[in-house]
Amino acid sequence: MENSRSGIERQASRRSFLRTGTWGVGAALGTGLLSQQLAGAEEGNGPLNRGDIAILTFLSALEQVEADLWIQYAELGGAVTQGVTFSPIDLPFKTGLAPNYITALQVLDGDMPQYIADNTDDEISHHQFLNNYLMSKGAQPIDLSPNFAILPPSQVTGVPQTGRLTNLKQLTIDTKWWTRYRSATANPDFGGTFENAVPDLAKGQHPAIPLTDADLALNSDGTIPNHLQAIASTAGFHFAFIEQGGSSLYPALAQKASNLEVLRLLLSIGGSEIMHFQTWHDKAGNAPNITDGGLTFPNLNSAVDPNTGATGPNVADEFQTNLIMPEPTIFLNPKLGPVAIIRPTSKQQGGAVASVISFADDGLFLDPHTGRNTGIVDVLMELAEAADAAQRKM
Repeated sequence: MENSRSGIERQASRRSFLRTGTWGVGAALGTGLLSQQLAGAEEGNGPLNRGDIAILTFLSALEQVEADLWIQYAELGGAVTQGVTFSPIDLPFKTGLAPNYITALQVLDGDMPQYIADNTDDEISHHQFLNNYLMSKGAQPIDLSPNFAILPPSQVTGVPQTGRLTNLKQLTIDTKWWTRYRSATANPDFGGTFENAVPDLAKGQHPAIPLTDADLALNSDGTIPNHLQAIASTAGFHFAFIEQGGSSLYPALAQKASNLEVLRLLLSIGGSEIMHFQTWHDKAGNAPNITDGGLTFPNLNSAVDPNTGATGPNVADEFQTNLIMPEPTIFLNPKLGPVAIIRPTSKQQGGAVASVISFADDGLFLDPHTGRNTGIVDVLMELAEAADAAQRKM
């Protein structure tokens, strides 16, 4: 997952953060600090134990990561005017700065700019609410930006040249979620394995945002060039990849919550992540069949497996673009019969550590100057380990 430093260096880095408390606002709660923290709760609701705090702190950190990447998408491809939560008219930054990128996104769906703005708004709200909730219980919030917002954004005209937590220029996107939700016989919680919908996205590094104004140039006849469409289609599949992770993470961690209000919080925010995933799953299927260098977006309705070239009705069922409802599959015990579910939801397959690994493998934290992950991976892993270690107490 992270090969930039040795295990000894990673441990030293974690100890340094825990000792100096320089993760941002209030200093994040690591495993050692969590053991000292028991937050009081409002009347009629039990206290938050260290496991509940660990879960909420990790989720707030991960939601900040998601907010950071969605802000970059919104800056370039979001709707210019929309009703949102944080200001009377617009998100608190400029959106829609790359009209030709928006045009390419709208090949997937005409409402893409609005959906991008709304998803951004939601993720900002998740991070802010979780921090506010932690503080309301006497626990400490988390802000990763002071130490880790160091990655360069797009160079497109108008984009603020401030450091970011995430890199959307060199993504390696796992699209196995596509076939995982179409399988009637396999579940990752039972060790099921799946194929990529777009095999080329899982190889190499691909931009999901235009890097410079040069990427936004149209063909001489005003049509969208394959390169720009490939960037937009990569974004479409990345949107779904990000949100399917949250769809699994929240129910996996909810099984560890001790406080009923925390359980309610996790189920409520988790439900919005599922809504996001369903939307982006539908839109990704509209990516046109094009090739841009070594990246091909296959025709997923051709009844041909893009991985092996196999054909037949079973192949069609695995890749057909309008099959976006979860196919019933095995759950808990195969003897109980198939059921439509979010997958995975086991505490091992869909847990906090698994989420950090998937984000790191995605290339979200790669420093383009060094080719290595930034130190945010170490911090997220520390928080993830604490969250996964939480145990439900009655």
